[in-house]
Amino acid sequence: MTRVSRDFANTMQKEAVPAVSSDVVFLSSRFPRYKLGVDNQVVEVKNVAKTLTMKEAVARETAQLLEQQKRLSVRDLASKFEKGLAAAAKLSEEAKVKEAASLEKHVLLKKLRDALETLRGRVAGKNKDDVEVAIAMVEALAVQLAQREGELIQEKDEVKKLANFLKQASEDAKKLVEEERSAARAEIENARGAVQRVEEALQDHDRMSRASGKQDYEELMKEVQEARRIKMLHQPSKVMDMEHELRALRAQLLEKSKLSLQLQKELAMKKRDEDNSSHLWELDGQELLGSYLRIKNFSDKTAELSECLIQWYRVVSAAGKRELISGATKSVYAPEPFDVGRMLQAEITFDGQNFTLTTSGPIDPAPGLGSYVEALVRRHDTEFNVVVTQMNGVDQPTQSIHILHVGKMRMKLCKGKTTIAKEYYFSSMQLCGVRGGGNAAAQALFWQAKPGLSFILAFESDRDRNAAILLARRFAFDCNIMLAGPGDRSPVGT
Repeated sequence: MTRVSRDFANTMQKEAVPAVSSDVVFLSSRFPRYKLGVDNQVVEVKNVAKTLTMKEAVARETAQLLEQQKRLSVRDLASKFEKGLAAAAKLSEEAKVKEAASLEKHVLLKKLRDALETLRGRVAGKNKDDVEVAIAMVEALAVQLAQREGELIQEKDEVKKLANFLKQASEDAKKLVEEERSAARAEIENARGAVQRVEEALQDHDRMSRASGKQDYEELMKEVQEARRIKMLHQPSKVMDMEHELRALRAQLLEKSKLSLQLQKELAMKKRDEDNSSHLWELDGQELLGSYLRIKNFSDKTAELSECLIQWYRVVSAAGKRELISGATKSVYAPEPFDVGRMLQAEITFDGQNFTLTTSGPIDPAPGLGSYVEALVRRHDTEFNVVVTQMNGVDQPTQSIHILHVGKMRMKLCKGKTTIAKEYYFSSMQLCGVRGGGNAAAQALFWQAKPGLSFILAFESDRDRNAAILLARRFAFDCNIMLAGPGDRSPVGT
């Protein structure tokens, strides 16, 4: 039987996995960058300090990630094959050890048989029989040992086949890895070429855009210079003087038109007074939103208004159709936004006779109120400082400041951090100007948040009061709610 050398496993392991010294010092902590040069030679790319654009940085990072992914996959594959070769080497070593032990057992059995044969020739009787039994046992052990050697030879052949298979698989894997690396390098080069072409196209586009923009700018400058030249030819000082004169004439015309309108109203009022033979009462005050109208006695012989019944009406059509203003039964009435563009009438009943006083024309809007409300509409919530003068018809003794919030979905009345009323726009909510109340009526409004809860709120100015009414009605209309006062059929907008 041929004895196998003990150096086979070590030689195989050295060929499969080259040893690496533990004290190796690497020059860099990262993998170098390579590219394919002439004749498909791998050339290391030197790092050049330069400023990269965003696209170049993205392309560089993408290439590095792809290369790193490829390297990691190759390492994992190589590690797996190295583990397989190490396992095959270990099996081969175990087979050699078993083979050596088997040879030593053959030698021992042969020596033992020779010794027993020598002993059998020297003894006789019972001892001779025992020696023969021992010789038979030794021969049986030799047969078993021969069988075991056959099994060992078979295992050795299988180990050799496995080692050859792993070696061939490792070579195939290396070839496959090299092919994949070559394909990856080719794809990366193609991607870089595509990125470079896109960047060149973008640079060309930027260059063309700059050129066209510069050309447009030059043409515009030429047009401006030509316009300046034409303006200078037409004596710009005289043009400016004419513009100032036009502005002055427009201002004078506006003032004259206002004066003419006022005179027409006074003329109409005097004509009605002449037609009315009684001359008992007359309306006093500006017919303007933000002001108030007062019924006053025409002469000292006129009866006191406290002895008369008063009711204010709103004329809603040119035919004289009028609409009763609920709650307006005082001698003073402050027009609200609902009255703008309409004439007002005050009917006085005394001794069974009715006397009617009518405004000289429709109620004029407050100057600048429309634009102010339009600016407030853009907000989600608007705050107004108010004083609660009445709550559920009961006068409030305190005059503390409250905050009225007019929002897109609801109205809220607060005092500090305490919420007194907070209601969403609903059909039962009412909002209008105070219908009576003296000189302060133009700055107060009536708000019924819900049935059983109502307030009279005094604002800092008539502008805030009218803006709050218009703003709340605008937001309520957006919620399909017609917000008006008691008895009003429909509200109006700004």
